[in-house]
Amino acid sequence: KNTYSLELCGGTHVRQTGDIGAFVLLGDSASSAGVRRVEALTGAEALAWLREQQAALAGVAEALKTSASDVPDRVRALMDERKALSNEVAQLRRELAMAGGGGAVAPEAKEIGGVKFIAQVLQGVTGKDLPALVDEHKANLGSGVVLLIADTGGKAAVAGGVTKDLTDKVSAVDIVKAAVAELGGKGGGGRPDMAQGGGASAENADAAIAAAENVLKG
Repeated sequence: KNTYSLELCGGTHVRQTGDIGAFVLLGDSASSAGVRRVEALTGAEALAWLREQQAALAGVAEALKTSASDVPDRVRALMDERKALSNEVAQLRRELAMAGGGGAVAPEAKEIGGVKFIAQVLQGVTGKDLPALVDEHKANLGSGVVLLIADTGGKAAVAGGVTKDLTDKVSAVDIVKAAVAELGGKGGGGRPDMAQGGGASAENADAAIAAAENVLKG
């Protein structure tokens, strides 16, 4: 059993610094108040680690068809491209949903309790897409209430919106809570003009829409 420290110097001292050879600092962390733990490799282990890193970098450079020195710039460019494409796909999903594509039916507003109301069940969109879609419907309505239910593959995402001129009469939170209760979910929260929630399934979407309509009927 070792009776000496294994930290960095191992409780021993070298005759000269050349005995250490290569030194690779792997990281450090706080081990206790005022004390930091330093982790490093030396000698043959350090050289082996450096060779592994060099091989990994060469593999990445080959996959990206660039030089090792250009890998960081290439990776950043790919990340920017991926983000741009992701945003474009999200925008196309929203436009498709607004147009009534992707399994959706373009909704028409109906008047309930003197308030224009639009409800729509969507496929191919995510919960993150819903707030932007709600805002677009609100802008098109001018004055009214919107309820969107997205079937995200086994679960339901719900978003409701109320135009500013109506928030003193009806709250999006109440609309969403009523809908979510019919979808096997609980709660739902947000602001009077925008709220979100989720349910276990979108199968009872018709009942959820009816529940929201009942809120408007008072």
